[in-house]
Amino acid sequence: MSTDTDSVPRTSRLHALVHHRVLRHDVPASVVVFLVALPLSLGIAVASGAPVAAGLIAAVVGGVVAGAVGGSAVQVSGPTASLTVVVAESVHHFGWAVTCFVTVGAGLLQILFGLSRIARGALAIAPVVVHGMLAGIGVIIALQQVHVLLGGNSLSSSLQSVIQLPHQLMSVHKGDLCMGLVVIAILICWKFAPRPVRVVPGPLVAVVVATVLSLALPTHVERLVLDGSLVDAIGLPALPHGGWFAIGMTMVTVALIASVETLLSAVAVDKARPGVATDFDRELVGQGAANVTSGLLGGLPIAAVIVRSVTNANAGAQTRAATVLHGLWILLFAVALAAVVQQVPKAALAGLLILIGAQLVKLAHIRLARRTGELYVYLATVLGVVFWNLLLGMLIGLALSFALLLWRVVRVTICAGPVAETGRWKVTVDGTCTFLALPKLTAELAKVPAGPPVTVQLTVDFLDHASYEVLTEWARRRESEGGTVDFVEIGTARMAAAPAGPPERGHSRQVLDRVIGPRRRSGGRVDPIAAGIASYHRGHAHLMRPHLNELRDRHDAHSFFLTCADARIVPNVITDSGPGDLFTVRNVGNLVPVGGSDISVEAALIYALEKLDVRAVVVCGHSGCGAMEALHREVQADPGFGDWLAYARPSLDRFRLGHPVAAAAALAGFGEVDQLGMVNVAVQLESLLAYPAVRRGVEERGVAVSGLFFDLATARVIEVTVDGIADFDDRGARVIAEPV
Repeated sequence: MSTDTDSVPRTSRLHALVHHRVLRHDVPASVVVFLVALPLSLGIAVASGAPVAAGLIAAVVGGVVAGAVGGSAVQVSGPTASLTVVVAESVHHFGWAVTCFVTVGAGLLQILFGLSRIARGALAIAPVVVHGMLAGIGVIIALQQVHVLLGGNSLSSSLQSVIQLPHQLMSVHKGDLCMGLVVIAILICWKFAPRPVRVVPGPLVAVVVATVLSLALPTHVERLVLDGSLVDAIGLPALPHGGWFAIGMTMVTVALIASVETLLSAVAVDKARPGVATDFDRELVGQGAANVTSGLLGGLPIAAVIVRSVTNANAGAQTRAATVLHGLWILLFAVALAAVVQQVPKAALAGLLILIGAQLVKLAHIRLARRTGELYVYLATVLGVVFWNLLLGMLIGLALSFALLLWRVVRVTICAGPVAETGRWKVTVDGTCTFLALPKLTAELAKVPAGPPVTVQLTVDFLDHASYEVLTEWARRRESEGGTVDFVEIGTARMAAAPAGPPERGHSRQVLDRVIGPRRRSGGRVDPIAAGIASYHRGHAHLMRPHLNELRDRHDAHSFFLTCADARIVPNVITDSGPGDLFTVRNVGNLVPVGGSDISVEAALIYALEKLDVRAVVVCGHSGCGAMEALHREVQADPGFGDWLAYARPSLDRFRLGHPVAAAAALAGFGEVDQLGMVNVAVQLESLLAYPAVRRGVEERGVAVSGLFFDLATARVIEVTVDGIADFDDRGARVIAEPV
């Protein structure tokens, strides 16, 4: 038991450890993130049409509030490019003070999202829509900032940006263009710089170089303007005068975009830090609190930014201290060095934003959309975002994604035609067969002429009652006219399940119970063998036919396989073999009779070795064997069974004398009956090796003789040798090479 005096040193050590982690990892990481976030925050504020100080306020609040309250230890929040378009439209229509009110409302919605624990629901938006939305935002940012790069002002409409671009090119300001191109060139080349150099963030270097050049060169450029200090920029939001529906829709849009980007960023950060999981609901509460605070102070809307978050994680951040400290560094810079901010050319930030916008249009996303057949969803989302608005573009993408999903779910391919040189016709149905497919299904069935036999091949994962009735009625009518119809069911949905209850996707246990179970329990009126044969003819015969046709005039077995008669042992399954591979002999207890009148195993063995030239001889026992249990308990059995078990008596004697296989099995955790079963396999191996035919096969042809033991509880196969056991891993290699 610890005392109070013991707890003091422990607490001190804990605090010392935390302080060490903060000083060693979090402080350097916070400086790196600060240097990345500073120019981006300024640029996003300019692109949004908001006061420059609003970007700095949002960056401070995002670091301090979201970093302290959110559900991720290293995720970094602040003003983000994905909200630039929405904020710019809000500022244009409602003014800056009302936009701050929108930010507060969006934050309250995010808090409700988090408290209602629906955060993961935001991840249900189709990725192609998110990718298209981000690409559309990137295009808008690039179109707007090209005008700033050329010395003009950004336009609120993408269409106007395109229309006015030739005029802007004719009146370009060379100084602004030069500064913007310098930033773009440095950012492009920065990724090729040596690793030690790239420790310094490229955006900071580009903006600093452009600022210094603009001061050194004899050229005029437009610079940032701060209306007073950061404290002067703080102001309460204003209530709108009407237009509440439009304002409410803007709030919802900001809340949804900020939430989706935050959650996607959290997923990416969690992947980069295995073993660490973000509390999504708490993260939304933290983001909402940050947006409420930012809006009340006159800052931009906030979201987690994946670039800053990954930068923070890669810089070695361990705790929330890095995120909070980066916000404090921005606050210190904004208060103490506000004059420096006003020296930054607008064109330098425009170049930075153009590159950010271009990077939102990712070729990997376009290739993925093309491969998955969703390219038109991507393009429609991009065009909707660029030439209408963000919310409408996202709704267009979601609608098209849902339509594509519905089409894929109900899609079915049906075709009918003659099978060459057989005289038969074949009707194939592939996909999801519902009442929506009935026009096409009946049209294809009508193509089949009256005379020839027909095979209906169903490769379906869903079959409703309407389709089942059409198929069965067509088959009944055809058979009543003297024709033949064979159904081949390859897919997971079965015709027998359709009239038994509501249709279900796949071939579930519940469907089997409904179709077979009740009839078996009601007096056994269904013959399980006959039912199985019918199922085989429908589901597997067509697959077996080509292979067995090749084997009809020759044997191709590679192994003699002696195993127990127990129905739970399926040799072809546990050896992953097919028809014709195993020459199988089964008896009670997988015994090799020696010194008696039963020569059945010997006859089969000689035939397999001398006529079939098998390359392996295997004896396989199993756990829970009834014969071994009766032998172990020395049960007084009926003469027939007792006489047969006498062949296993040597196994019991060897077990009681302390066979090494029994010792190995005991160490592996097997009970005495299963230990006896493994000893029995080892003894049968010795008996097999004593046969002259087996010895000749081993000496002349290298025939392999091996023992196996199938453990029913784990469904694993264990190798049994004459003096030990070994196990197999998933690659088939033995993981216990020596006797245990």
